[in-house]
Amino acid sequence: MGVSVSPKDKPLVWLQSEIKTPPFGRVARVEAGYLLRELQRGGSLAMPASRPMPSIGLRCHELRIRDEAITWRIIYRVDADAIVILDVFAKKTEQTPTAVLATCRRRLREYDDA
Repeated sequence: MGVSVSPKDKPLVWLQSEIKTPPFGRVARVEAGYLLRELQRGGSLAMPASRPMPSIGLRCHELRIRDEAITWRIIYRVDADAIVILDVFAKKTEQTPTAVLATCRRRLREYDDA
């Protein structure tokens, strides 16, 4: 079964990482794809699926994807013309690691400057 993409859908701009099986389990990969498609179509997500990440920047959020034994995070920013994916990582601690926050901020600066 194919998924149709409308010319109105915002493209996904991947600055780092990807979502594939493995390491994502099949169900987690499908959930992540569904949530990203909602964003591409102009929808907005709220807790528990997504939460704002103002510590990274304006319009930045994290998707929260539960897998079998891992909780994944997808850091993204909603721009007028695209959904910018900053990072994908397995969350192992309660707080987002400061290195991840710093890396996401750097990637945004580089993306915005390009």
